[in-house]
Amino acid sequence: MIRAAADADLPAIAGLYAHHVLTGTASFEVAPPTVGEMRHRHRDVVAHGLPYFVASLSDNGTDIAGYAYATAYRSRVAYRHTVEDSVYVDPGRVRRGAGRALLAAVIAACETLGYRQMVAVIGGSDNAASISLHAALGFRHAGLLPAVGHKFDRWIDTVLMQRALGPGASTPAP
Repeated sequence: MIRAAADADLPAIAGLYAHHVLTGTASFEVAPPTVGEMRHRHRDVVAHGLPYFVASLSDNGTDIAGYAYATAYRSRVAYRHTVEDSVYVDPGRVRRGAGRALLAAVIAACETLGYRQMVAVIGGSDNAASISLHAALGFRHAGLLPAVGHKFDRWIDTVLMQRALGPGASTPAP
């Protein structure tokens, strides 16, 4: 079940994200944020009217399999029609559809909100799961930034992928 993230979900979200921070390159953070910091980030996304969802595997909504959200791509006004997505799935629940359902929900919500482009900034050119997920939902490779991050004593690339939302660039912006 995909639903809007609630304040009560934030400890689980923080724990899931901490795993990714400490063990992978999807995030370039090196220290996991506190629950308080994750609460602040969640509130900032929601305050800007953007989607922040969780995938819940239980009827009562307490078993969080993953989360996803969209943020403004950049702060300058010319980027106002573009958003960036983030998707994190519990490592014990990958390849079960949670990531796909979450990203599809974020895409649909951003289209409803009138955004025209979505960018994925993927940590690690070896992050096949995220690259495949984004490609399956219509993202195309837009670029590679070699060796822009340094984590776990190695240089890490960033893969850029992009997807049009709604009419994309085929019609004038509102």
